[in-house]
Amino acid sequence: MSKEDPESGVESDALSLKPTEFLGGMKESNTTTLLLSPEGSEKSKLEGEETEAMPCWQVRYTLALLSLIGIALMYGMRVILSIAIVAMVGSRGHHHEGNSTETEEMLLDACPAPETKNTTKDVIEGEFDWDETTQGIILGSFFWGYACTNILGGRAAEYSGGKRIFGLGIFLSAALTVITPISARTSTEFVIAVRVLSGIVQGVVFPAINSMLAAWISPSERSRYNTIVYSGFPLGTVASLPIGGYLCSSPLFGGWPSVFYLFGGLGLVWSVFWFALVYDRPEQHPRISPAERALLQSHKEDIKRAEVVALPLREIFTSLPFWGLMMGAFGYDYGFFTLLTEIPTYLKNMQHFDINQNGLLSALPFLVMWLWGYVWGSLMDYLTRTGKLTIITIRRLSMSMALYGAMLSLIVMCFVNCNSSLAVMVLCLAVGLSGSANCGFLCSHQDLAPNFAGTLLGFTNTFGSFAGVFAPMITGALTEGNQTVTAWRFVFLITVGMYLVTGTLYVCLISNRTQPWNEPKPKQNCGQSNNCNEAQVVLMPKTQSPDAES
Repeated sequence: MSKEDPESGVESDALSLKPTEFLGGMKESNTTTLLLSPEGSEKSKLEGEETEAMPCWQVRYTLALLSLIGIALMYGMRVILSIAIVAMVGSRGHHHEGNSTETEEMLLDACPAPETKNTTKDVIEGEFDWDETTQGIILGSFFWGYACTNILGGRAAEYSGGKRIFGLGIFLSAALTVITPISARTSTEFVIAVRVLSGIVQGVVFPAINSMLAAWISPSERSRYNTIVYSGFPLGTVASLPIGGYLCSSPLFGGWPSVFYLFGGLGLVWSVFWFALVYDRPEQHPRISPAERALLQSHKEDIKRAEVVALPLREIFTSLPFWGLMMGAFGYDYGFFTLLTEIPTYLKNMQHFDINQNGLLSALPFLVMWLWGYVWGSLMDYLTRTGKLTIITIRRLSMSMALYGAMLSLIVMCFVNCNSSLAVMVLCLAVGLSGSANCGFLCSHQDLAPNFAGTLLGFTNTFGSFAGVFAPMITGALTEGNQTVTAWRFVFLITVGMYLVTGTLYVCLISNRTQPWNEPKPKQNCGQSNNCNEAQVVLMPKTQSPDAES
């Protein structure tokens, strides 16, 4: 009976056969494993027996480092509006509508401002007269554009290569970030349009890099490299929020506009290095060492093929593991976007932190997320390499920690009331634990179908981006003119319910098996066609023992 390989989570004695061998008849079950090259010649070297030593700095490190920086800058450009809008609008005070009894009850349910503050200073005029609903629309407008291009970006990366799509997405986003101050001062409609366009160009970024990782990284290394690359989004948040808070309160370039100039300019500089140093696939890289190339070729059946495979839409959308992935991604995105866009507003309106404190404290939960992501990723990588846990167990455990851990933290958040220190601590826990998802659903796209890793992430990101649209709108509707403990408690409880349902569906439905629809379909009726000059290739999907996911 075949046994599961602890490094990959799949059977170690699966046969890699030439098409003619497969078509000629089934081999006996006890046939010795034989690894063959694409042309069918026997693999001359086993993994680990390369005659040339692996270089200290591998080209995969350059890919991971520049991807990390690119995603950090992209997230910085995405979230700086969350902190800048606090300065753009100012603190105008909140007018509670209704009769005097209702108003008195709402004031009793609100957190009182510190007594040391003069009440005449509580109202700070901002440059823009946007109420909470308008702010929610502006913050959510990014995701209307973001939802439009994820699938297109993933498929484009599979056709034309992820390097070009990923690089252009960040370059164009940087250009739009630079012009955001001009658009805001022109009209509300203009800044909404710029944010929608920013979402459109950023929508291709994650599917593109996921497609590249599927071509460069083997299953046993996915937890490690996904953790490095995708830690860019908490890192970008960690960097942008305190820097944004400082710049918004400074006179440099008029205060809040300087935040957009800084991160947009850095994105333009980054694009030069990306296009100069990164390549779509290992075989295209002119500076890759023979040892690293041989290592990647030894996992060629577990990584993305060079040729484009036709997209099997029906098989994808009738696949239960795919829907488990979709649910896990949506729940993660809803909670993450709720906290990402609303933490600065919550800390300002409920806990009464000023702009400098707001930037630092808003970034603190994402610093915890960044650090915890590395700790958890290192632990999962060790457990994979030593065979102590199977890959499917690591996926389920990681998402349970990310979703259920954040869920329990937000339940506690409902009872912190006006305790500012406790509120910050619980927010750090809720956001920080979600860093475990780097080893969860963010790896599952590559597990299920490496040939469609970009497109699958496009599907899940498109679905998840609606969470980014509705999360700030729901929060704005619940809290407009109602900055109370009860209103924010409803915000947290909605997120709790989302975590519970989607986390359970992911754990129950997800798989680490490469799905049969990942492989190209054989051509039909070739014997009756006049156009059969090309060899017909039939790839046998790797099988697993029935208990591979137990």
